[in-house]
Amino acid sequence: MSRPIVAGLDGSEPGRWAAWWAAAEAVRRSVPLRLVHAVNVAPYTAGAGYIPPQGLFEALEDEGRQWLLAAKAEIGQAHPGLGVEVEVEAAHPVQMLLVRSERAGLVVLGSSGAGGLAGMLAGSTAVALAAHGRCPVAVVHGPETVAEGPVVVGVDGSPASEDAVAIAFEEASLRGVPLLAVHAWNGFDSDAEYRAARRLAERWEEVEAREREVLAERLAGWAEKYPDVEVRRVVARCRPTPALLEHSAGASVLVVGSRGRGGFAGMLLGSVSRALIQHASCPVIIARPATGHGEG
Repeated sequence: MSRPIVAGLDGSEPGRWAAWWAAAEAVRRSVPLRLVHAVNVAPYTAGAGYIPPQGLFEALEDEGRQWLLAAKAEIGQAHPGLGVEVEVEAAHPVQMLLVRSERAGLVVLGSSGAGGLAGMLAGSTAVALAAHGRCPVAVVHGPETVAEGPVVVGVDGSPASEDAVAIAFEEASLRGVPLLAVHAWNGFDSDAEYRAARRLAERWEEVEAREREVLAERLAGWAEKYPDVEVRRVVARCRPTPALLEHSAGASVLVVGSRGRGGFAGMLLGSVSRALIQHASCPVIIARPATGHGEG
């Protein structure tokens, strides 16, 4: 991946954590880092007849630029060889990041924010970026990460899952850590449905054995491409959310597809995705096809 990593900052602590994590990723991948801030002018222009104070937008842009420059200085001390650019734009945060994602290898955000990126991961804006971004999106939850922990990936065999597997193998190889592939094959909507199906299943062990074969098939080609990565497989007889949340504890990163099928169907369009983004114990990468056309 030669495209830059883009980190959205808004002056909040989660935004600062995202910038630090993005910097480490950029160093690991040998790509530039771009720190961006969106000045959302819409709240100040929505009211009919309302005239903002003179110089308001310029002041907001200056404030955002100071946040970016402060983060750049901190990152420069820790990673003196890393190329870091800063950019401030008057735009809606989602629209700005969607445009930047076209030429980025990864967009990184904090799990919550304020100012220009307020509420970014608390509703339709998060879904929009996950559903329409042109590159993978990472959500960082805190200042500390488990660098030596395994990379965890959710696998279901869908095209989005394949994207997630590709990213997960690359992450594990770059970090020098094992890959934990989790296949949760309970697609029932409720525990009651699951218990009813369990009682009716005459050969449950055969079903589980078949699911293990499915997982092995999905990983076979990638394991050959990355022989340096130790692969551990988990077939979970439960729904995806609890399985992935459980294994995110102690992980360096959790990778999931933007959409799936079976146990991961609709994963990033509803409550399951919000649960992972909000409650996972490590950074979460949402796999999206990186369809940019070089740096810009």
